[in-house]
Amino acid sequence: MRIHAAAIKYFDAVRRAGSIRGGARELNVASSAVNRQIQKLEQEFEAPLFERGAKGLVLTKAGELFARHVTTVLQDAHRFEDELAQFKGGRRGEIGVVAVEGLTHQFLPAIVEKMRDAHPFVHFTVQTIKSHAIPALLDGGESDVGLAFSLEADPAIQQLAFGQFHIGAIMLPDHPLAGERQIALLDAMDYPWIMGDENLSIRPLLEPTLRELGRTIPTIIETSSLELMKNLALRGLGITFQTVFGFEEELAAGRLVHIPISHNGPVVRDLSLQIRKGRALSAAVRAFINIAVDELNHRARVDQDR
Repeated sequence: MRIHAAAIKYFDAVRRAGSIRGGARELNVASSAVNRQIQKLEQEFEAPLFERGAKGLVLTKAGELFARHVTTVLQDAHRFEDELAQFKGGRRGEIGVVAVEGLTHQFLPAIVEKMRDAHPFVHFTVQTIKSHAIPALLDGGESDVGLAFSLEADPAIQQLAFGQFHIGAIMLPDHPLAGERQIALLDAMDYPWIMGDENLSIRPLLEPTLRELGRTIPTIIETSSLELMKNLALRGLGITFQTVFGFEEELAAGRLVHIPISHNGPVVRDLSLQIRKGRALSAAVRAFINIAVDELNHRARVDQDR
């Protein structure tokens, strides 16, 4: 069985686009050329790789097996190109990062700045997405490194590092609870809440405790937008509940305060750095991971010492 490089690239483009036409558009080739390559692969395998679904082409079982192979091959090829470019003294690699929104305010910029100081020719692609969607992007080879909160174990994903961060009640400094060292959720229920919706990983973390308390949550708004939550808190419209990520500037300036919440002990949230299990890493990605792990560990120590 011989599988050519063109066929691998065409298959991967169709897989990600969900259609022959979409894959062809991404590759800037004719749809007929892409279709021929897919047909040749299916003849080689003696099995269909795609079937028509409600939202376009979806992988068959054979297609899923081949997709894992293709992801590994393309990532290895990408790693070789990066290291060859470094050897030649040219462009020194590309890094794909997928992360939650709150990390884009200070955490990721600090890492990118350190990377640029040490490796000035590295090019970054950064996507922001909800935590629960990050493993699929890593497993599909669409990004190199993921940074996510409170993820369940996934056999396809390797966790390289994690840190624990306090969830706190975030409010104006003149709020009646702002002078407390810790806040019980029961005490916070006397005030309006600005609540994250089910798309945010913090919601399932708080819900068991809230059910245990048996009280109606005094929610004025539910949203998946960290920026909206912050701006509502700045207007004094209620308390929101988050880690410090995404609120660093306002907390440092004293415009908001972050008081750790407690229920039978501190309530914490894990931030983890992840890659697809078994993948080879380019020199640029390895350098990024080293800097990211140091930054993660440092911020976790600062948070635990508060």
